[in-house]
Amino acid sequence: MRSFCRIRVNETAVLRRLMRLRSQSARVRIAMGLAPLALTVGIPFAGGMALAFVQSVGFFPAVGEAHLTAAHYLAFVTDSEFRDSLLVTLGLATAATMVSALIGLFIALFLRKATQRYQSLAVLVQVPLAVPHIVMALFVLELLAPSGLIARVVCALGIIHSQAAFPALINDRFGIGIIFAYALKEAPFIALMLLAVLLRIGDDYDAVARTLGASRWQRLRYVTLPMIFPALLSSSLLVFAFVCGAYEVPLLLGRQFPAMLPVVAQRKFMNVDLTVRPDAIAVGMVIAFVTFVIVLSYMRLARALSTSERTLIF
Repeated sequence: MRSFCRIRVNETAVLRRLMRLRSQSARVRIAMGLAPLALTVGIPFAGGMALAFVQSVGFFPAVGEAHLTAAHYLAFVTDSEFRDSLLVTLGLATAATMVSALIGLFIALFLRKATQRYQSLAVLVQVPLAVPHIVMALFVLELLAPSGLIARVVCALGIIHSQAAFPALINDRFGIGIIFAYALKEAPFIALMLLAVLLRIGDDYDAVARTLGASRWQRLRYVTLPMIFPALLSSSLLVFAFVCGAYEVPLLLGRQFPAMLPVVAQRKFMNVDLTVRPDAIAVGMVIAFVTFVIVLSYMRLARALSTSERTLIF
């Protein structure tokens, strides 16, 4: 009996050892697979970020700065342009994200049933994803500008007496053109993220709630929305992080002052006065830090919500 127990203990130890070796070999394979990406993308990116940080804290010999200083960051505290641009950036990013999330939610709920009969509809939603942001900005410019298509049609119908009377939707104080462009571009992305979750979950939970007497609104509020909320939140965070760091759309459709932070950084960086360049790099580092915090929050939130989602489903 003792020898049998000893054999069982040895077998268990061997199995644990094999499982440990298998997990280690899997990590090695993953590391080897990611090595080309780390060498071609990761190292240059890390080097560029390190160089930008060093230049933003004062080590910029091209303009005679060779001592580390936080003056370029501290200048933001007293710079009214930076404060206004920060508020504009956060406000427009929040508004664009909320509008995109709401439209994406409606599209996903509509396609949940429609794709079962017309699968080509899901392909049409993917078309805006292939359109570059600058092309979408030009499209919105030609659509909403006082000399654009809508203004000409409204003027031809006699609703307004001239195209100059068309309301300002481009380069306006509320950023309507920016929000509209991002909604056209990011709402399909959120819709596809939600649609993938809806198709994986299926209609079983909705059918059970229907048999229990739940109305359509109750099924949406208490069954569907809690299940897709992790995907909705994570995709919205990604959209928010992207809008905070993108400059093509606000450069074409936004106001010159106060402009969004990416536009401010690009304008300062392209200034012929090289002494302004560390300020531009500092603005870029602030944008990178905000984006890093958002992405880190997304990763932790996605991990936590995926665990709760598996618990809910199984």
